Amino acid sequence: MKGTKGRRRFLDYPRQGREGPRRWLPSWRQWLGVLSLCILGLFGLFAVVYAKIDVPDENELARKQATVYHWSDGSEMVSVGAVNRQNVTLDKVPDSVENSVIAAENATFYSDSGVSFKGIGRALVSVVSGGETQGGSTITQQYVKNTYLSQDQTVTRKVREFIIALKVSNQQSKRDILRGYLNTSWFGRDSYGIEAAAHAYYGIDAKKLNPSQGALLAAVLKGSEQYDPGLGKANHQRAVARWEWILDRQVATGKMSKEERAKYRTFPEPRKLSKPTSQAGQTGYLMDVANKFIKARTGLTDKDLARGGYHIHTTFDKERTRRLEKAVNDVRRTEIDPKHRKADAFVQFGAASVRPGDGAIVALYGGPDATRHFSNNADTSAVPAGSAFKPFVLAAALQKEAYETDESDDADASPEDGATTMAKDLGGALMMGQNPPFVQAGKRIGLEQIRELAVDAGLRKESMAQLEQTFPLGTSAPSAIRMASAYTTFANNGLHHEPYAVSGMTYDGKKVPGLDRPEAEQVIDTGVAQQVSDALRIVGWRALAAEGGPSAKKPVAAGRTEPGDRMKSAWFIGSPGSDDLDFGTGAESGDSVRPDSMAGAADVNEPTTAVTMFRNKPGTPALLPMQGVGGAKSKLGTTLPPKVWQAYQQGS
Repeated sequence: MKGTKGRRRFLDYPRQGREGPRRWLPSWRQWLGVLSLCILGLFGLFAVVYAKIDVPDENELARKQATVYHWSDGSEMVSVGAVNRQNVTLDKVPDSVENSVIAAENATFYSDSGVSFKGIGRALVSVVSGGETQGGSTITQQYVKNTYLSQDQTVTRKVREFIIALKVSNQQSKRDILRGYLNTSWFGRDSYGIEAAAHAYYGIDAKKLNPSQGALLAAVLKGSEQYDPGLGKANHQRAVARWEWILDRQVATGKMSKEERAKYRTFPEPRKLSKPTSQAGQTGYLMDVANKFIKARTGLTDKDLARGGYHIHTTFDKERTRRLEKAVNDVRRTEIDPKHRKADAFVQFGAASVRPGDGAIVALYGGPDATRHFSNNADTSAVPAGSAFKPFVLAAALQKEAYETDESDDADASPEDGATTMAKDLGGALMMGQNPPFVQAGKRIGLEQIRELAVDAGLRKESMAQLEQTFPLGTSAPSAIRMASAYTTFANNGLHHEPYAVSGMTYDGKKVPGLDRPEAEQVIDTGVAQQVSDALRIVGWRALAAEGGPSAKKPVAAGRTEPGDRMKSAWFIGSPGSDDLDFGTGAESGDSVRPDSMAGAADVNEPTTAVTMFRNKPGTPALLPMQGVGGAKSKLGTTLPPKVWQAYQQGS
């Protein structure tokens, strides 16, 4: 009988004739076999996935549902309609525009395979490692991304994008792909596609675009939030640089002669930004604040939001917003007369109400009409706070006193020494509208400590002014939203809630993550917050008596100009309190600002409201002086924000 010695096994593993660890080391043939099987498996898997994934309909985007914004009670505020897009054929798009887009986005478009293996690899590595989304996609891939709609930055989506791009490249001509890309790309200004973009930026059909205008539209494809020249000075500079590069790039790639390039030396300024009529009045400003909040918390972009399909539930109270707008309009109508007083020209108001109990922004006034006055006055960081900032200096002094008392081992230390005396002096100076004690306090406390407390209370660090001697007098320029938010910290016994504008959001019925609110923080000692409130309450009652008595809501706050102040704004920040004790705080600048009062028994369900007034001529960066605004009795306009506040509280 024959034995089995020497017979080859189908799989020689562990390897015969080897001793020790070598028995377990595969041969090169085995390695090659495994690799071949893996490659075959991947090809098989790729074939299955390739067969199952269909090319999406490029018109699906235009049929997407509208995005609906809701008031705090759930009722509809505004529905942002169907995607602004009109398809055009390539014969309606000038060759120069096509050349600009290709030069900017994918110079090898007509010769490549439709996909960038390097770009896909870089994007996959970035997604897996949790990094930012990487660019480098071809026009074909971008077209697929546009039509596929999903904006998820996942490996699955990247793989689907890659496969669909291959299919599109095999099934469609380059001209068809370019047409689809130009019709589905986001250009900003609520416009998808080259036709809508031509109207949004230049008010003309795409076929009338010249090479210079086409280069600008190609520039904003990189990201309208950074390259739309109408969105600020930095954007304008970036847009000009990229516009020049795109024109030069066409010369380098042989799509434009040097002689023709020389014709385009003047930047083609687009038309001014505009909003649809559905965003008239305060609606556009409310949407602006809600969108900023969403983008900061979720990472979504304007492009994502413009695709539609979202339900956004805001914190804005419909009735309070109406009352606040009416209060501003009533005061403007009775007190501001630009036809007879030159100083009343270019007067602007901004206001915001924030609920102390949770930080909800319940109302705001951004300007006369979002379709005519684009800048949101409730959210601008260009208006100096003046003496409305002084309570933070007082709080810093009291906080310093509290800490030094806790840390002191000297039982015989005099309570009249050091920070105690300084805090008392500041309380008196706050009531009398005096500036020198606050300058001295800045030296004693330290400007960094004052800034730190103000930021902890709710002001943004980027709105803080340089740490110079006058810093404690209010040279910083916080927004009305942030001023109202910071003052809620005093009303809420030192507990601060970050302001928020959106309570919830869904996309195609599913909850959008990232909108959970952070826990409140105790940023100021309870006793310190109450002492600041008491000081402000006393000042308010005195100022109110000087202005003629309380309103129905008993706002114990008023403003008064001090001769030594040279600010160009007027502020009033106030909150109604309980039935017996109210608080309000006002600050005026203009040529002087002085805060005015807060009470210790504030109702955390009643919002703190900040009202600001300033003069700003369109196209002029510096604020205009307040001398003469509202007539002589207005005290450089500083009596007007308190009147807005009172009218708002009394409104019906």
